[in-house]
Amino acid sequence: MFPRHTKPLGKLLNRNGEDIIYRDNIHMSTLTVGYQNERSDLWMDDMERGSISSESSSTEFACTKTSLAKKQQPWDTAEVTKALSSLPAGETALTLIPTLHGDILEKTLEVLKCISSDKTKDQTLVISNFANGGVRKSSHNAQNEAAASSTSESVLAKWPETCLLVACWLGQIEIVKALLQRGTNISIRDGHGRTPLHLAACAGHVKIIEILLKHGANPNDWDFNKEYTALHCAAAIGNLSSVKCLIKSGGNVDAGLPGRTPLHYAVMSNAADCVEALLKAGASPNNPQVYTETPLHAAASLGAACSVSLLLHYGADVRVQSGAARSTPLHLAAEEGSSECVKLLVKAGAPINAKNSRGHTPLHLAALAQSADTMESLIAAGADVNAEDDDGRTPLHTAVAKSVRGSELVRILLQGGSYVNKPDKFGYTPLHIAALNESSFIVTLLLAKGADVTARTKGGISALSFIIRRTPDVLPRFVSRMDQAISLHDHELGDVDCELRLDFRFLVPGGRSETDLMLCLVEGGQRHILKHPLCESFLYLKWLKVRKFFLFSLIFHSIFVAIFTAYTIAAFLYEADTVVEIFFMPIIVFTVILTTKEIFQLSHGICSYIKRWENWLQWGVIVSSAAIIINPVGLWQYHVAALGIFLVWVELMIVVGRFPMFGLYVQMFTQVAINFFKFLGAYLCLIIGFGLGFSVLHKNYKSFESPLISLLKTIIMMSGELEFEDVFFDKDAPIQYPGTSHLMLLAFVVLVTIILTNLMVGLAVSDIQELRRCAGLDRLVRRAELVAHLESLLFSKFLDHCPQRIVKPCRKGALLLHPPHHCAIHIRPNDPREKRLPKDLIKSIYRLVSERKIRIRNNINSPSSRNNNFDLDDSRTSRLYSFSSVNDTSRQLLELFSEFKRCSQNISMRLDALSTKVDTIAREFDHD
Repeated sequence: MFPRHTKPLGKLLNRNGEDIIYRDNIHMSTLTVGYQNERSDLWMDDMERGSISSESSSTEFACTKTSLAKKQQPWDTAEVTKALSSLPAGETALTLIPTLHGDILEKTLEVLKCISSDKTKDQTLVISNFANGGVRKSSHNAQNEAAASSTSESVLAKWPETCLLVACWLGQIEIVKALLQRGTNISIRDGHGRTPLHLAACAGHVKIIEILLKHGANPNDWDFNKEYTALHCAAAIGNLSSVKCLIKSGGNVDAGLPGRTPLHYAVMSNAADCVEALLKAGASPNNPQVYTETPLHAAASLGAACSVSLLLHYGADVRVQSGAARSTPLHLAAEEGSSECVKLLVKAGAPINAKNSRGHTPLHLAALAQSADTMESLIAAGADVNAEDDDGRTPLHTAVAKSVRGSELVRILLQGGSYVNKPDKFGYTPLHIAALNESSFIVTLLLAKGADVTARTKGGISALSFIIRRTPDVLPRFVSRMDQAISLHDHELGDVDCELRLDFRFLVPGGRSETDLMLCLVEGGQRHILKHPLCESFLYLKWLKVRKFFLFSLIFHSIFVAIFTAYTIAAFLYEADTVVEIFFMPIIVFTVILTTKEIFQLSHGICSYIKRWENWLQWGVIVSSAAIIINPVGLWQYHVAALGIFLVWVELMIVVGRFPMFGLYVQMFTQVAINFFKFLGAYLCLIIGFGLGFSVLHKNYKSFESPLISLLKTIIMMSGELEFEDVFFDKDAPIQYPGTSHLMLLAFVVLVTIILTNLMVGLAVSDIQELRRCAGLDRLVRRAELVAHLESLLFSKFLDHCPQRIVKPCRKGALLLHPPHHCAIHIRPNDPREKRLPKDLIKSIYRLVSERKIRIRNNINSPSSRNNNFDLDDSRTSRLYSFSSVNDTSRQLLELFSEFKRCSQNISMRLDALSTKVDTIAREFDHD
């Protein structure tokens, strides 16, 4: 079952929400589950509707154990006592009869024998319901008052039926015998239809049952509600003697079919001996009515292995489904976590992969019950570890949601072959759920088994995003796995022929886009990880593979810009009709191609498409290109042509900026431009105020005649073009408001020209410095985004319908890795001929391997025993040095010792190299 979002580990998933978590009722949205903000609450709501819960899977059995804990009989003591006290003289009988024992009882019975039953016949009352409630109440009160003032023998004589029922309930055998000898009606009933035999069976008084049966009590009498016979009552309390006695006297062992039989109640009371007795007497272990609860269902839901074994031995059907939940006995045994019952049912041929009404298999419910033994039994019997329920969740989804024994369950399922990256219908994989539940250990375990951190929910949220937010302590281990992907392959680090192996398989866990992981890191705010030598090398090599596509794009846009420019100049500047006719068709072709390309990109996702301002620029170019070819040429087309030729050259600048050589400078321009317009928006009110003020004060001056022109002039004046002499000393248009005009200009110069303009320049400089400081990381991010965008287009489903002779080579040319063999490269950091990676990147890789080797060596040498050995060696060396000053023999010994020490160091280095190779081979084996 899945969790609710209240604690770190029962957490459930929210649908496309970001804070989802599986707990004891999985709510997902779904999840549940998007996440950022697809808000966790949405996902949880959906998961609630699609939760795995014991209540929904077996409603009929939800309260079985609770009921058994509270009572072991059809009616509890309070209920029976209340019914008996409602009988005529019932309160007195309940108080009196328990006190009759010993001499008092003997004396009472002797006196009772002397009282003729004929004398009390008129006073006895047949216990029944009167038609009039008021009359019944008055009679009841009157008889209770009379009984309270009567002697014990009088009570027994005047109200024998009430006393018989009470005596059977309380186990007063002598009183029962005496009343029966006086001819008391043995078929008398209380207000609910319970006979003396019912009450004796409920209380387990075997001797009274035998006496009643000898006096003609019917063992097959029902209560008024047709729910219980005396055999039901005896089986419900698990009294074997009573059950055998009633069976021997003709009790119907199948009474109650197609409802609950005595066998059913014996099973529910977990009385295996009674179950066996009933089955031997011919009780049917099955129910003729379909989708009805059978004794086997009840036994399985309780985990009663003995009862299950007996029922199976006598032919109980293991395939029957019960109730609206359609649960088989195996479902209920698995949900109970009873491995013994599961083994018995499986051995009897129970359908191991049967699904209930919500699609849950027994393995789902065993994971929900956190029963490792049950799961192992089911898997050993052939249960499908990848079976999906109605929401597409496998048992692994359920297991990772459990906080108590989740890791153990996950191990069992993974060893059994469970798909670690299987998404549910909301797109949530087990890794999503484990991260949402803040279970770092399970997250680490899933990652070690190949879980895909780039897997995304239906809302587009990656598992890595969940890990970053919920289990950030896993990230260092994540990075360490990148470190391990770079290893020493051959020779020693200092050798010229030293080879380092870079295994890129870790960076492409999902087998889809090769840059998915890079995008996930950027989205999750972990872009600094792209500076890791493994990531940086991968992006560099990846760029070398795909740059031909960007080069083609550059050539295409360059040709289009040239054609567009030539057509615009010829048509709107020189009006050269011949040139216009030459470029007319090419510009139409290029415009159609651009339009098709943009529509193709738009089909991949409207939201992401709209967010990219370059796409709006592209549509501006397309619209202007389509507008200028319309004939005849109108005045408005000149406006469009001017705007279009500007946009097309700006677009070419953006295309050029995609190349690493120019990318930083184009990014500087765009970033400063964006910040400038933000800055201008913040101070726009000040500029508008000055513009309108100048328009009022200098309305005779041509630049300030119109408020809009005045505003434009004011913005231009920010650059320092003030025209002081022309404005204030123009003889044709003298100033009309001296003083105020001078103060306004002075204020403008100080506030705008000096302060505002210099502030804007300072901000631009700081932006450029920041961009230069982060230039390397920004370049990697930009490269990852460009490559990812290109891959999304090349591997689009729309291209599957295009000629594969063209599409397949393009797709293959865009991929860097070709599993299973071509997933790594080997570089020689000490070879000057190594040109596949930049020198600074090779140095970073070499440094990472060296530092890791030093750490390993320090860890090996850290134990105190190793330190003691080194101390011993040093002491020996010092003694040899001191002794060498005496004679030449000591000097020779010292040289021999030094040689020995060098050899031991070489051996140690060789052993380290061999250990590294073994680790590398082991990792490759795991990946394969």
